[in-house]
Amino acid sequence: MATKKTTTKKTAAKKSAAKTPTARKKTAAKKGAVRKLPARKKSAAKKKALTPAAAPAPRAENPRAHALARKIGNLLSDKKALDIVILDVRGMTSYADYFVVASGESDRQVSAMAEHVLTNLKQTEDLRPIGHEGMETGQWVLLDFGEVVAHLFHTEARAHYDLEGLWADAAREKVA
Repeated sequence: MATKKTTTKKTAAKKSAAKTPTARKKTAAKKGAVRKLPARKKSAAKKKALTPAAAPAPRAENPRAHALARKIGNLLSDKKALDIVILDVRGMTSYADYFVVASGESDRQVSAMAEHVLTNLKQTEDLRPIGHEGMETGQWVLLDFGEVVAHLFHTEARAHYDLEGLWADAAREKVA
């Protein structure tokens, strides 16, 4: 009788184990059953994502924004900014047409460059930035004038963040 009890316990254990999802998968795999998933249809969005993207079309010329970028570049050169570059990012970003990137040799110089741009544009053009950040530290000052964004860096910070490398596809204009 002892043999019958052990076999009934084993079959009962097998039946209860077969009820768990992992056990069902194992038993199905043992039997050779293959579970097929329904075929998915590729959506139009996925088909478009799989094709190589064409280069974005450049946006229309904006002479007012370009003139503002040049004015900011000239104001920065008044304060002895180094390596002033205007990047044309039209068509590459939705929030600006031009970036002005410049650097200074000290935190104090970077803050002074930003202050000079802000006060001069306020007095001559009656133009105030949408926002500005980093004036206190002087490592990276950002001046947002909507269509033109100025990035003023300390020389080491500029090398570290490498904005020109990030926007390598943008057309460049050096300001003397």
